[in-house]
Amino acid sequence: MSNSQPDRAPTRLGILLSGRGSNFLAIADSIRTGRLPGVEIAVVIANVSDAPGLAAARAMGLPHAVLVSKGRRREDHDAGVAACLKQHNVDLVCLAGYMRLLSPGFVAQFPHRILNIHPSLLPAFPGLEAQEQAFAYGAKIAGCTVHFVDDELDHGPIVVQRAIPVLASDDAHSLAQRILAEEHQAYTEAIALVASGAYEIRGRRYVKRNS
Repeated sequence: MSNSQPDRAPTRLGILLSGRGSNFLAIADSIRTGRLPGVEIAVVIANVSDAPGLAAARAMGLPHAVLVSKGRRREDHDAGVAACLKQHNVDLVCLAGYMRLLSPGFVAQFPHRILNIHPSLLPAFPGLEAQEQAFAYGAKIAGCTVHFVDDELDHGPIVVQRAIPVLASDDAHSLAQRILAEEHQAYTEAIALVASGAYEIRGRRYVKRNS
């Protein structure tokens, strides 16, 4: 599909979040302001009942669901999430601060249709507290990565990366805040690229096709 075709069906996003959902809010704002044409949010799903991002989705009038993960087997919980996404005819799943490892069975149901954003320039500093890892390591360049999700942690094919210098005036908090600002732009860019359909995956590489 191509963004040059105004009559094409919109790309329907399923947003998964666990907390405040700042990347979800940035995506929603990009849709509202026309920076993501041909894209709509089909459903917002939280695995934490009091997630602030869920309250924001409710306030926006977006379809939303709470599927609490605590105390449930990962496979059972993921099956419920997958069913909810399919019920809402989701084309692309976007993890927006979703603090859960997805089961292989879940990933297999959405091949190259799950995006995640990570606050480092992968493959550097995977896992939790990536910004703090970069600062503690003395990295001179930091940033964020939007990638497809596969069965390994922070590992799938990279779609977009944005880099920033680590300033002499930075501490771990200020670096994290500056990376977050880049995340909000990178996720919109990556969703637009994937929604266009003008790409292919070659091995681990995302390759944009010429129009």
